[in-house]
Amino acid sequence: MAPNDWNVSAFTRRGKNLVWRAVQNGLRCEARALNDLNGLDVLNCFRVARRSSATKQMSLFQRRLRFTTRAKHGASLFFFALLVGWCANLFAQTPFYQGKTVRLVIGTSAGGGYDLWARHAARYLGKYIPGNPEIIPQNMPGAGGAVAANYLYGVAKPDGLTIGAFNPALYFDQLVGRPEVKFDWAKFTWIGSPEQNDILHYMRSDAPFKTIDDLRNTKEPPRCGSTGTGTTGHYIPRLLEETLGIKTIIVGGYQGGSEIDLAVERNEVVCWSPLVATYFGREPYKRWHKSGFTRVVLQTGAKRDPRLKDVPTLSELMQQYKTSDSGKRLAKVVLTAATLGRPISASPGIPADRTKILRDAYAKAMKDPELLAEAEKRGWDVDPLTGEELESLAKEVMAQPPEVIERMKWVLGK
Repeated sequence: MAPNDWNVSAFTRRGKNLVWRAVQNGLRCEARALNDLNGLDVLNCFRVARRSSATKQMSLFQRRLRFTTRAKHGASLFFFALLVGWCANLFAQTPFYQGKTVRLVIGTSAGGGYDLWARHAARYLGKYIPGNPEIIPQNMPGAGGAVAANYLYGVAKPDGLTIGAFNPALYFDQLVGRPEVKFDWAKFTWIGSPEQNDILHYMRSDAPFKTIDDLRNTKEPPRCGSTGTGTTGHYIPRLLEETLGIKTIIVGGYQGGSEIDLAVERNEVVCWSPLVATYFGREPYKRWHKSGFTRVVLQTGAKRDPRLKDVPTLSELMQQYKTSDSGKRLAKVVLTAATLGRPISASPGIPADRTKILRDAYAKAMKDPELLAEAEKRGWDVDPLTGEELESLAKEVMAQPPEVIERMKWVLGK
């Protein structure tokens, strides 16, 4: 029977008035007080069919009592189902991220290029996530970013509430089988990257190395800073030795780029290999470059950066010094890490709908006018990669033949 056909009245004790109403899909139930009845009864307002003679013989009290019980149970079940449906609809409409906090684990110390870009993106990412969660950055430096990567992969819950920003060259360590690696690079949930990078190699201008030939022929190799084996400060000097014959003393143990900056100023080390975007995007490099405190000796891009017109590329130098084909192939594999830029990822196995939410939000954040204006003000290039593009590159880079892996082991000092 349709709900609109219902009109149920109930009876209660003399002297009391109880009114109970519930309106849902046209249902209306009322209880009224009558003076000539004892006990709460419910009078059936259905279209009453003809009752059998046996039913007619049933006492009025028994009929009332039986119907009252049925009506109570029926009403209870109806409103329970109504409540369940309402709650389910409420939860379905509430964004998962509403009222929640997303933690951004950064695999470097505060103040470096990866840290600054990650924090910059975090300020806009929550704006485009349904529910607008707060994004809280947390620095977790160590082992060139491996500490943060291991945490994101194996400790953080795969719920989309923890994301990470760390060195994109960490796949090197996995390829060569380093024991400290506790992650599978290809299985991270990739969200996006703000840029695709090239790398440069600079020297203090007062160091006794003016040309590439000076570096190739010196008997006292320069000391260069590094934060770990999977970072540019380590693999670029090793790659230069493998492809150009330039020897370097690598000084490791620094927690981040800002610590290497201090070491350069104190003359503990005289060289480093940061990203081009980092060098032109933050202090002290802007001041150093303008004052002549540092001198860039080479860059890794396919073409010369407009800001470094007089600085040769690694490709040019490999041609000049007749680097072997195997050396050139190694350089291509190694330098792909720079193409990944400064990626943001999440734990493997998070739900597909949350992966899409994070990827879509990141792509929108990279188009935010305020983000772009601030990036331009800082001298940062914005050339983003999508999560899908990062995922494809991550899988591709992990599929290297044994001969390349053996060459990489040497580059990484394994």
